[in-house]
Order: sequence, then structure tokens, then C-alpha cells
Amino acid sequence: MLDKNSESQVHVEAIEEPPPPGKSIAFGLERMGLIAVKAPIVSMVVLVLLLIGAIFGINRIKIDDSLSQLFRSDSKDYKQYEAVTKRFPATEFDVLVVVEGKTLLARENLEKVRDMVTDLQLVEGVRGLVSLFSARQAPEPGKLPAALFPPELPEGEAYEKFTETVKANEIIRGKLLSEDGTLALIVLSLEPSVVSSNDLGKVVGEMRKIMADDLKGAGLNAQLSGVPVMQLEIRNAVKRDGLTYNILGILAGCIIAIIFFRKISFMVVAAFPPIIAILLALGGLGWAGFNLNMFLNVMTPLIMVISFSDSMQLTFAARDRLIAGQDKFTAFTNAVLVVGPACVLTHGTAGISFIALQFSDSELIRKFGEAGLAATIIALIAVLSLVPVFGVLFVRNEKIFAVKFQSADAGVQALRNFCYWIAVRMVGRPGLFSLLALLLVAGLGFIYMTLEPRYRLADQVPDKRQAVAASSRLDAKLTGANPIDVLIEFPKGASLYSADTLKTIADVHSMVEKSAGVGNVWSLETLRRWLTEKAGSGDVATLKQYVSVIPEHLVRRFISADQDAVVVSGRVPDLDSSQILPVVDKLDAALNQVRTDHPGYEIAVTGLSAIAARNSANMISKLNHGLTIEFLLVAIFIGLAFRSFVVMLSCILPGIFPVVASGTVLWILGEGLQFASVVALTVSFGLGLSATIHFLNRLRLESKPGITPELAVERATVLVGPALILTTVVLACGLVVTVFSDLPSLRLFGWLSAFSMVAALVADLFILRPTSMFLINLSEKIRGVRHDKPAV
Repeated sequence: MLDKNSESQVHVEAIEEPPPPGKSIAFGLERMGLIAVKAPIVSMVVLVLLLIGAIFGINRIKIDDSLSQLFRSDSKDYKQYEAVTKRFPATEFDVLVVVEGKTLLARENLEKVRDMVTDLQLVEGVRGLVSLFSARQAPEPGKLPAALFPPELPEGEAYEKFTETVKANEIIRGKLLSEDGTLALIVLSLEPSVVSSNDLGKVVGEMRKIMADDLKGAGLNAQLSGVPVMQLEIRNAVKRDGLTYNILGILAGCIIAIIFFRKISFMVVAAFPPIIAILLALGGLGWAGFNLNMFLNVMTPLIMVISFSDSMQLTFAARDRLIAGQDKFTAFTNAVLVVGPACVLTHGTAGISFIALQFSDSELIRKFGEAGLAATIIALIAVLSLVPVFGVLFVRNEKIFAVKFQSADAGVQALRNFCYWIAVRMVGRPGLFSLLALLLVAGLGFIYMTLEPRYRLADQVPDKRQAVAASSRLDAKLTGANPIDVLIEFPKGASLYSADTLKTIADVHSMVEKSAGVGNVWSLETLRRWLTEKAGSGDVATLKQYVSVIPEHLVRRFISADQDAVVVSGRVPDLDSSQILPVVDKLDAALNQVRTDHPGYEIAVTGLSAIAARNSANMISKLNHGLTIEFLLVAIFIGLAFRSFVVMLSCILPGIFPVVASGTVLWILGEGLQFASVVALTVSFGLGLSATIHFLNRLRLESKPGITPELAVERATVLVGPALILTTVVLACGLVVTVFSDLPSLRLFGWLSAFSMVAALVADLFILRPTSMFLINLSEKIRGVRHDKPAV
């Protein structure tokens, strides 16, 4: 073991000559980092040109704010949902105005609400509007029905009777007006071109101004929701978060680097390559046509995570060599040759993590995996090339630096002493600590296996804005804001107004109404029933007449343009998918009777709520199973790279620990496995192995004839430990900044990834050391060898 007097001399004693190319665990790929350092000035010119191109590429990045992006796939369910949104594009372009207050139906307030509705209808980009003021009275024979709300509202007792009539109106009761008359829903249909353009923010802003001005002093609360508003809030959150993460992530890296290196030149060497890697990767993604979404929005901290760890390791290695007296060119070249193989391997494991995401059914997650893999490759090339180039160009007076820091390196030495203290204790009783680690991981793994898939639409939308709050009020007062549709496609040649078609629509409408958990049901049948009950005329001719006078945008909500299909639309609350799925399944099963009674009519339950309920649990489970396969693949990959069965076994427990520990935290908090959490765990597993690989690489170099395994483990820990601790702090800070996001899924991704990084460091210090020591001793006993050849 190392004694205290030898700790301070680790710098000099540990400077190993780079291993020959044939023995590199990266098969010599690390030498790509030496190409740029041979001509540093030319490399800087090339870098400037690449950065200019990257800036143009970043400007090409667009934002994908679609709420269905998670489920975008080639599955039959999604294709059907996509077809419905094109043929009946109502909910996709609907802005929901929710007005609530105990005095909503007070005469003065109702006048203000009507004025607001009129002004909203005049907003540019609004193609139609439905509200309680759209309701009609029962028609007289041979006449069109008069408006329910007269131009001049009655007063006194007449007004009281009038409000009771309004609350009893079957067209709006429970649909556009709550049963107790305290909440009104106004539905504005926007032009599709507005929703997809940058004008959406201006239109929504104008709506909010009208609401504030017209309802001033009324004591009513008015909020906006609906898909366009949610999309706008996602779009704004993604832009705002991107700026926040860039600034905070960069500041965290620079501040910690300057604190411990105490030289601006080393801060530049350690922190600037990851920053440049971010710019180059984002620029490359822009040129490749990737869109920014809720997952790709974390690409900035992920690139920082991937690249800063290796940048710090390379800088520490070069710094030790400078202190030992090497010139800067030799120091940085040897750092690349010694530490570079581990850098290549860490990026390789991260790449495998991203490749594992390709097995997802979600196009969004697959795209995230593709982008992550591309960013990993760019980050590897950037770090291996730029750290030595910056070191050669910016480090000055290395001899003076060496003399100064040989006697004054308190911060790093304190970390080394801490690592030494841990190493001595871990290798003292490796068998006991390995057994405890195995039991701990097994116990946490059992808890992890109990986690169930979770998904809510509200988790994909900023929860500190109006849209989620307004939707929750609709859930409470009008049975929900999320649409669920039943598509009815007619047999070839069947007419919309044939008796069989109308009977099919009526039967489906009845089934949806009877379905527990579904409310606010609308269809052509709603109009037919109202005509039959109020006008006493439910014949086809009257129904046709009324459909012909309804505005086109309203007709298209329920009847396709070529009249070969209709939709029966209902609403469900924004509950977890595990609660919505039984509702969808029961409704689908109940509709089998209608399918039997009306052969030839294709009837399918669809809508965003339906595909989310059906697909989310299955997709999350598949991702989780993919993570299990990733454990095995990465362990085999590392074992093959090190050409060691011992190394393969050594990395399993410390690799699994961060995942099961994070899962246990989710279990304690009452959370399940969401898309964001399982993707965070998948990526964090690959990233967390960085510490493991750097330690095992150093242990390989320290294991040589005459050096006991205990001493090799201690020396490896002291040499790589400080850099591992510092990088974990920086990486956790870079990821945890996502807690400032308005997007719940992004906040979950950030803090869970940060926790996983810290757990990976704990596993590296307290599980990897004794486990590797135990396996080395075990392998030597089996082989009957002791110290005459390297153990790893």
C-alpha cells in the first residue's frame, strides 16, 4: 500500500510510457487526436471554418412541438390516427378558452363574455368559433331555429328563468357549459397555416389581450388551452431551456475547471473543447435536418457530459506530466496515448447506449438515439483533437508551472488523499465489500423490477403555464379536455344519410355515451336527436337542411369532406395511461356488437388519448427490456476491448448500480417508469461507465511484474480519482440545470440523470474497487500465479 509520504510523489512515479499501439484497448483509434497537434495553427484555422459552418447549421434547427411526436411510428394505430387528423382536423387546430367564476351567468358578466367571444372571432387566423352563444332554441315548424341568446338579455325575474333555460339546454349542458353554470368553454378553430407558422404566438397573444381587456373587472378567470396553445408553450419552453442549459452548463464547467486548475490556460484546455463539441454537434444536427424536441433539447448537457469527462481526464494526465518535467508537446501527446484509449472506449459505451434506443417503436426516441450517436462521434473527435492543440498553443512557461505546482497543489492533492483513504479500505477486505455490493444491487434491482410504466399528456407540456391549468379545470367540470374519437368508415357506395348509416352512427354514439370515463360526446347523432326531441322532426330531409346551414369548419369536425366517414368524438380526463387504457379497451370491446350488427362499416377507437394509452406502456416496457440487453452488450464490449474476462465481470455491478439506485428513488417518490426516466437511465448507464473505464484503463497500466494487485488498485484510484470526482460534479451540475425547465419530462430527465451520475461515482469508488480486487485475487488463485505478470 501507499504510505502518506509516497502520496505526494505519485505524480513522478506514475508517469508511464504510452503502451505500444498493438496493446491499446482502443486498437489505436486514440491516435486520431495526434493528427491536429502536428499542425496546431492549421488546425485552428480549420476549427474556425467548422464553427462558422456550425453556426449556420444551428440556425437551421427547427422545433417539433407536436404532442403526438412520442408515438409517431409506422404502427397501424398511429397511421390511423394520422389519417383521422387529416380528414377531421378539428382538435389539432382548436384553441380552448376556459372562462370560470361563480358569477359567470350574472347578466353583466355574460354580456362581457359575449363581447369577448365576438372580439375573438375577429382575430386574424380564426376560421370559426363554437360557444354557448352558438346554441339555438327549439325550431318552429318550417323555420330555422332562433338564437338561444337574444340580442338584448332579459332582466329581473325573466333573466333568472332565462339562465335556468340556458343551463338546461341539451346542446351546451355538460359540453360548453358546466352543470353548475360556473365554467364556460369556447372553442376557436384556427387556420392550419397559422398553427404551423411563427404567427401562432402573435395570434395567441392577441387572444390573451382581448380576454384581459373584455373581462376586466368581471371577477372571472379566463385561460387558454388546446393543442395549438400547448404546442406554443412547448416551443417557447424548448427555446428558453436551450439558452438556459447552454449558459449554465458552460459556466459550471468553466468555474470548476478554474477553481481546481488555478490557471486560465488549463481552464481553456479542459472546458473549451466540450463547449466547441456542443457547437459542432448541434451544427451538424442542424445540417442533417434534425428537429429540436423535448429529448433533443437535452443534447447540450449530454454532449457536455460525454466530452467534459474525457477532457478533464486528458488535462489531468497532461498536467501531471508537466509537473513531472515533460515539455508541453510531449506531455499532451503522451496524455492522448495513455488516456485516449479509455476516452475512445467511454464514447463507445455511450454510443452503444444510443444505438439501444433504435429498438424503440417511437420515431422520436429513435431520432434521439441517432442524434446522440452522431454527437458522441463528433464529441470524441473534438476532445481528442482540441485538448492537445489547445494545450500546445495556450500553456506557457511549463517549467515555471512545474516548479510552482510541485509544492503547491493543495486542491488536487486533497482529492487524491481522499481517494487514497477510500482505496485502502476497499482493498483491505475485498470479499466482504464485494458480497455487500452484490446484495445491495440485488435488493435495489428487485425494487426496480416493481416499477410500472407511466404516461400522462400533461407531463409533455409546460406545467407552469396556462394550458395545463385550464385543462385541469375542464377535467373537473366538463369530464376532460383530451379527445377520444371513434372513426366510422362506410362501405363503398353507402350514403351518409342512408338508414343503415344513421343507425350505425346512433349505435356508436350510444355506446360512447354509456362508456364510463368518457363524456362530452358529439356527433351527427347529437344534431339528429335534438331535432327529433325539440322540433319533432327527425327525418332525413330536415337533418340534411340543418347540416347544410352549419358552418363548414363545424361540419368537418364530424363528417369527412367526401361524406364517406364520420367521427363520434368524446372527451376523457388527463389521467395516467394505465387508467385510460381500460376505458379504451372496454369501449372497443363494446363496439364489437355494433360491428356485428352493421357489417361493412369499419369502426375504430382512435385519438391521441387512445394511441397514448395503447402504446405508451408497451413502448416503455420495450425500452426497459432494451436496457437489460444493453447491460450485457456493454459488459462484453468492455471485456473484449480490455481482452479480459475479469474486466468484463468487474464492470457489471458498478454499471447496474446507478440504474437500480435511480429506479429505487423513483419508487420512493411514488413515480413509475416514464419515457423520460427510462431514456435517462439508458443513456446514463453508458455515460456512467466512463469512470469505470478510466479506472480500469489506469489499473491495466499499473498492473505489472513486481506490483501487487492491492498497490495497483490504490495507485490507479489515486491517479484517476480526482478527475472522476471533479467531472462528476461538473456533469451533475450540467444535467441538474434542467430543473429550471417548465417541461416536467425534461425536469425528470435532468435530475434523474444527475443522480445517476453521482450514483455511478459512488459505484466506482465503493463497488468497483473491491470487486475488481476480489476478482483479481480469485483469478490468480485459479491460475496459481502471484505477481509475476499483470493481473488485468
